[in-house]
Amino acid sequence: MLNILITLCARGGSKGIPGKNIKPLAGKPLLEYTIEVARNFAKDYNAKIALSTDDDKIKQAAAQLHLNTNYSRPNELASDSAGKIDTIRDLLLYEESLFGDQYDYILDLDLTSPLRTKEDLKEGFDLIQKNENALTLFSVNPAARNPYFNMVEPAGNGYFDLIKKSSDGSVMSRQMAPPVYDLNASFYWYKRSFFDLGLKSPITSRSLIFEMKHICFDLDHPIDFEFLEYLIVNKKIDILC
Repeated sequence: MLNILITLCARGGSKGIPGKNIKPLAGKPLLEYTIEVARNFAKDYNAKIALSTDDDKIKQAAAQLHLNTNYSRPNELASDSAGKIDTIRDLLLYEESLFGDQYDYILDLDLTSPLRTKEDLKEGFDLIQKNENALTLFSVNPAARNPYFNMVEPAGNGYFDLIKKSSDGSVMSRQMAPPVYDLNASFYWYKRSFFDLGLKSPITSRSLIFEMKHICFDLDHPIDFEFLEYLIVNKKIDILC
């Protein structure tokens, strides 16, 4: 059986939404939603769930949900400028030191994007397993804006132009534009070899996507919590575990 590590990274010093990882959402702390779906997936694959945090309150909240850890994120990986890949790598090496072997795959679940299902994770895992050359896979949704049609950038001459242009200039409507996607931060699959290459981003020349067929919230601002809580409480969505 393949060895899978599920990583949950929860920094304590969020400025956009203070205390967001343990902030109540529809009666449960935010991290509980991700722990639940991680456990549902882990049962089927005998995967290990590991927490990376620098915050004792987050550790305590996780422990109340029976997710305990002796790992503490180093200070240099707990700043605003610390990279997520370095954070995952440090946790991975710690867990491998306990495991006594290397993991084959790493599944990173972002606590601030809780709308995912076990089936999403399984389908994404199937895709990356079938592609022997792929290094990563990440979840996406169709983008609301398209750089071929309604996204512009400075042209360098005081004017603005489309970010991307089709070769024949034929994109005259959104429907004619090539498909583009937003990373929704819900989940990322990594092959173990990725972490030996010194890469700093999950987006590589050998990356796959998993297009979610349902809504996905990435909670960046306080109002995002209010929107999502309204949808949950009023049963407008039914995809949480």
